[in-house]
Amino acid sequence: MPRFAYRRRTRLGPASSLACAAAGLVLAGAASPVLAQELQATAPPPPPVASAEDLAAMRRELQALRSENEAAKAAEAARAKRIDALDAQLSWAAGAPPPTAPVATTTAASDDIVRLPTRAAEDAAPPARWGGFEPGKGLILMRSDIGEVDLGLVSYLRYLNQHQLDKSYVDAFGRTKTVTPREDFQLAKVQITVRGWLFDPRFGYNAYAWTSQTAQGLGAQVVLAGNLNWKFNDALRVYFGIQSVPSTRSTNRTFPYWLRNDNRPIADEFFRGSYTQGIWADGKLAKGLEYRVMVANNLSALGVNAGQLDAKPNTWSGALTWMPTTGEFGPANGFGDPENHDKVATLFSVHYTRSTETPQSQPNTESIENTQLRLSDGTLLFANEAFGTPGRITEARYQMVALDAAVKHRGYALEFEYYSRWLDNFKVNGIVPVTDLHDTGFQLQASAMLIPKTLMLYLSGSKIYGGYGDPYDVALGVNYYPFQRRDLRVNVMGLYTDRSPVGYTAYPVPVGANGFTLVSDFSLAF
Repeated sequence: MPRFAYRRRTRLGPASSLACAAAGLVLAGAASPVLAQELQATAPPPPPVASAEDLAAMRRELQALRSENEAAKAAEAARAKRIDALDAQLSWAAGAPPPTAPVATTTAASDDIVRLPTRAAEDAAPPARWGGFEPGKGLILMRSDIGEVDLGLVSYLRYLNQHQLDKSYVDAFGRTKTVTPREDFQLAKVQITVRGWLFDPRFGYNAYAWTSQTAQGLGAQVVLAGNLNWKFNDALRVYFGIQSVPSTRSTNRTFPYWLRNDNRPIADEFFRGSYTQGIWADGKLAKGLEYRVMVANNLSALGVNAGQLDAKPNTWSGALTWMPTTGEFGPANGFGDPENHDKVATLFSVHYTRSTETPQSQPNTESIENTQLRLSDGTLLFANEAFGTPGRITEARYQMVALDAAVKHRGYALEFEYYSRWLDNFKVNGIVPVTDLHDTGFQLQASAMLIPKTLMLYLSGSKIYGGYGDPYDVALGVNYYPFQRRDLRVNVMGLYTDRSPVGYTAYPVPVGANGFTLVSDFSLAF
């Protein structure tokens, strides 16, 4: 191989460089023809002569690509920053202390974050939300990926005037009873509810404190209650705790969306079950078809302790509700149409309840939401010498069917409920002149929105057909919604009762009430 020696470095001109390159290619080609062919194949063709328009187009394309590259870098920086934020929030929610200073996990330049597009900044907002109000839930106190806490409140101020009632009445057996009319102002009820879910959205809870101020000083004037529940799917949610027996429409979780504020027509009050402890399930079988079933201790547990109950559950109750035209009937399937249904909404339901009751399983006559088994003249079924004979019923089987039909359209509503109750299988001490009792009754309620979402006029009444009298009631009232929503209202109602078979301090009239009563409420319920 020839050796070359240079005394000094020589600077070659362009021509000399090209010549040397050409010579090198020739030598390489001579040494390897294949290599020469590959070099010729990969050599770029001579560039075409570009026009001014082509150059401008290339500059625009280059600028656009650079802009896209900058936006991609900014989005990547935003994602990295959001990942860091979520990691910190998750650690905090799990119990770790919050970081005292941001931790850098990306090498993106700060000017990339400054140039973060507006839409990317919106997408980076945290998904958890505190505060706010949602119908059916109330105030949202906390919401995160591990649970939710919602707050509800039911409370109202009441003015009651019973001075037009008769001061006494005579029952079906000729006994004269005294009636003591009232006129007072009351903070009539305060119910504070905490509800939501924990750890898994399917695991729900509901806890509430409930007081009836009119019953101050009496047993069970304050109730602490609630339930735990698990949702398997839309067709099945199972509960355990305290809840109303679904014996009539008013006890099938329609409260507080009634025409009257927290009081029922006397027929509903006479026939219904109340709040008790047990296990129940509900769900949607199809669009517009819902059910609720319950197994419980007795008809009314508020004011009844465990020692007063029988050794086994004695109450079974179920309700099936069908809403064929629209598949819904307003919030909680409540009464009246403040929502102004554009299409005709209809509801049909059937309720059946069976319970074995004893004197000790009955609540005090003034207990919250008490259910007392009474004759149609107001006489307590389990009272000593209730029938004017020296004897007493010590156990009875209660069976009751309630049937509903209702329609709403454009602010108008018409709602009907029929009741049929059987009392039998009596166990007695002494002499009781009956072996069974059968009473029927109905209620009819009509309402119209005089001013959409603001002012409602309603007419409400009921009648009982019983073996010891046929009492009835009629009420005319207005509901004013100052914020155009059900949660806050002013209710004024004139109520006429004919020998009411029901009554207690939380109800607008006492047992035996005959005459006119004025009821006025300012209520907040959510």
